[in-house]
Amino acid sequence: MTKTNGYLAGYDYTLNPYVGCVYGCHYCYVRALPVARFHPGDWGTYVDVKQIDGRAFVRELQSARRRGSVNIFMSSSTDPYQPVEAQMRRTRQILDILLQDLDVFDFLLIQTRSPLVANDADRIRALGNKALVSLTIETDSEEVRKRFTPHAPPIAARMQALAALQDEGVQTQVAVSPILPFGPQFPELLRNVTQDVVLDDYFTGDGANGRRTAALQIHRKYHADELSKWYTKAALHKAYQHFVAVFGQHHVFRNQNGFLPPTMRRAEDTPST
Repeated sequence: MTKTNGYLAGYDYTLNPYVGCVYGCHYCYVRALPVARFHPGDWGTYVDVKQIDGRAFVRELQSARRRGSVNIFMSSSTDPYQPVEAQMRRTRQILDILLQDLDVFDFLLIQTRSPLVANDADRIRALGNKALVSLTIETDSEEVRKRFTPHAPPIAARMQALAALQDEGVQTQVAVSPILPFGPQFPELLRNVTQDVVLDDYFTGDGANGRRTAALQIHRKYHADELSKWYTKAALHKAYQHFVAVFGQHHVFRNQNGFLPPTMRRAEDTPST
């Protein structure tokens, strides 16, 4: 586990079962971080599988517990359910260790965009209200998805995974993060598979007021008629209004607030018209 800071304030530790991510989303801020810049190979082309010593991890958890709270964000610089997890099971190993002693941690947020998370529904359900699956779906358009995240799982597969998790009684939310161009039916589609939504944009979510994203030249991925509507700070407020109209104010969160453990979240302001 690694101590947190910055955008992940509210969590005590991050936990990354892998180094690298084959999804290689064009907007991913990790591309600009040292973990990617100083690794051989281009971001999105490699995955290093970490070796997890179960007994050492238990000792690490116990030591962290003695020092105070243990809120864990998994993961901040990789996807814990990218394709390699189907064979290597590092994330499942972590869940199994946490299940041995629920008192050794306070909360686990599982941040992923992969349908593979549904394979561990039984384990996540057993963690009860100490776990939340935050599944990224940035748009309802496959054309947009392929333009910005061509190697990420299809939207329909993620929706099916959310439905399966909901059927299993797993606590979930959808991370519309970052907000990409979407259609008017998007909030209604998500309402069928989750109760909560967090909205995030480049200007807050990349941790550098949008500068990291700008350095990635992400504006080149937008069509000319999309830039003024979607690549702007105003897009977050407009999206918030759309989602609140469907989910209700108490189920829609913005930026960092939506990634906090639920007991730490503040009430959002009423959207103005």
